[in-house]
Amino acid sequence: MKRIRIEGAVLGMLGTNCYFINNTETNEVIIVDPADNADSIRDWCLSNKKEPVAVLLTHGHYDHMLAADQLRRDFSVKIYAAEVEKELLEDASMNLSAMWSRPVTLKADVFLKDGEILHMAGVDIQVIATPGHTAGGLCYYVEEEGVLFSGDTLFAGSYGRTDFPTSSMAELARSVRERLLVLPEDTTVYPGHGESTTIGYERAYNPLSR
Repeated sequence: MKRIRIEGAVLGMLGTNCYFINNTETNEVIIVDPADNADSIRDWCLSNKKEPVAVLLTHGHYDHMLAADQLRRDFSVKIYAAEVEKELLEDASMNLSAMWSRPVTLKADVFLKDGEILHMAGVDIQVIATPGHTAGGLCYYVEEEGVLFSGDTLFAGSYGRTDFPTSSMAELARSVRERLLVLPEDTTVYPGHGESTTIGYERAYNPLSR
């Protein structure tokens, strides 16, 4: 049995993927992009006897972070996000919540920079800055497990939108080609929406690989 297990749930009006990085030996769990429905996430943790140790955000759009603040209160955990994403998180117009949901802002506890290594729940997680979908987009790479959490930067056979505040198509293309597709081809990619994929598949078929 593997020590680290990845589980997930599809939550909220936009079908956002929320992921749980589980250490099966310690029952610690890292929550990636807690989307919506904090009660559901809390109940899952409690019923499975999981102890959340952190909330990681790939970017600051509302559909990826609506549950974050309540989970911070419920479990006394810190919220991690890109340093560059601070303005977007704290502005309901920029994070799109004012347009498509109730206006929500969020203050992260820890701001991350490209190349940092997070040591938590017995896992080493590499922070990869991938601007494009938003200026402060991040991906999280767990090399020992061969997994990447790509947020809305890279999807199965596709990529994130670039018509939002702080977006840039040129930056997104560069992020995908130079930061993600250079990872080992057998890396499993867990995106912010839709099905999982692999780096090898995306090298062959993603429009941004060419």
